This record gives sequence, structure tokens and C-alpha cells, in this order.
Amino acid sequence: MVEYRIDRRSGVATYVQIVQQTKQALRLGVLEPGDKLPTAREVVEATAINPNTVLKAYRELEREGLVEARRGLGTFVRRSLGAAPADHTALRSKLTAWLDEARKEGLEREDISALFAAVLDEKCPEGER
Repeated sequence: MVEYRIDRRSGVATYVQIVQQTKQALRLGVLEPGDKLPTAREVVEATAINPNTVLKAYRELEREGLVEARRGLGTFVRRSLGAAPADHTALRSKLTAWLDEARKEGLEREDISALFAAVLDEKCPEGER
């Protein structure tokens, strides 16, 4: 099950963070078709956000066809994102090693994020698959 983490300092709307984290979980195979998302109440208890914010995020995911709300049962994943789930253990290990090296070089989280985003934009422009 996905556990949402809200970063109140990010400047990203809370409902957008929930949508993004759900999509990430779908891409990584953490969530698969048929899985149930946490209830709004569970998310509120874990994150101390407004229930309407959770519902707004879930409606956005439903509008995109990723989840479906079943009255009285909850919200369920309809489809995954990206390629078929694969084992990315080797890539994750390399990325972890790179991250460790970046931290040893004195880069902070924001620096690492900016560097990664710059390389990602260079190598994988928007709209390119």
C-alpha cells in the first residue's frame, strides 16, 4: 500500500503531491490494478490534511482513468503506468551509489534534485517517450 508524505515547504499543492506519489507508485509497481488506495480518513490521519484535499486528488486520478471509486468500497487502481513492472534493483543500486557520492561531495537535497532534473530534461525532453 502507498503511504503519502506531504512536503508543506515544496510549494506544490497537497493534492498534486498525492497525485504525483500515486503515479510514482503505479510506475514502480508498488500499486497494481485491483489494489485499493488508502481511504481518505486513513490519509488524513497519517498526514493531517483536509479530507477534501484527498478526495480532490482521487477525483483527478479517476478523471485520468487510473483509479475508480466504488461506492461504499473505496477507490481502486484501474491501470498501471509505464512499462510492465520490472525489477529495477540494479538501477536503484547504481542510483543509490550516485546519491551517496553526491552527498559526500557536499550537495544538499535541493542541489541533487536540480542536478538530476537538469540531466533528465537534457536526456529525456518533455513529450519524448
